[in-house]
Amino acid sequence: MKVSPFRFFSRPQRRNKWLILIAAFKLAQALLFAAVGIGALRLLHKDVGDELTRLADHLRFNTETKFVNFILEKAALLDDHLLRRIGAIFFIYSALDLIEGIGLYLEKAWAEYLTLFITASFLPWEIIEVFRRVTFIRVSLLAVNTLVLLYLLKLVTDRGKRAHSSSGE
Repeated sequence: MKVSPFRFFSRPQRRNKWLILIAAFKLAQALLFAAVGIGALRLLHKDVGDELTRLADHLRFNTETKFVNFILEKAALLDDHLLRRIGAIFFIYSALDLIEGIGLYLEKAWAEYLTLFITASFLPWEIIEVFRRVTFIRVSLLAVNTLVLLYLLKLVTDRGKRAHSSSGE
């Protein structure tokens, strides 16, 4: 493969803006998951119920409401072992999103396939969640992930068609 000495003077290749947008979404998601993981680990060796009660008081929530009581009851179930597991799971998700985001930003084909596979594997769960209870956030996430899936599927199939047609010439 010859490299032209004039390639440095040519226009840079145009970046795929949609891939960059998806990459930014994945990187933001990675930061969110990392923050949740750090938060879970910061609660180690603490009474989570007391911490949440202090937070509710600080935010001036009425601690007598059903919602706050529900959260405080569930917080009583969290022990150090479960907090470590929660932290580890969120760090794994964060690392996966970070890998996807960087790969998509660099427009790597493996990242497109990885994101396509992961997005497709989570869609059934998202659909089930929407049918369980329709909320704006659930419907929005389902819509965004469906659009990401369809776009990446089109990108990958178009690349395959181009590779097939160029090898057939």
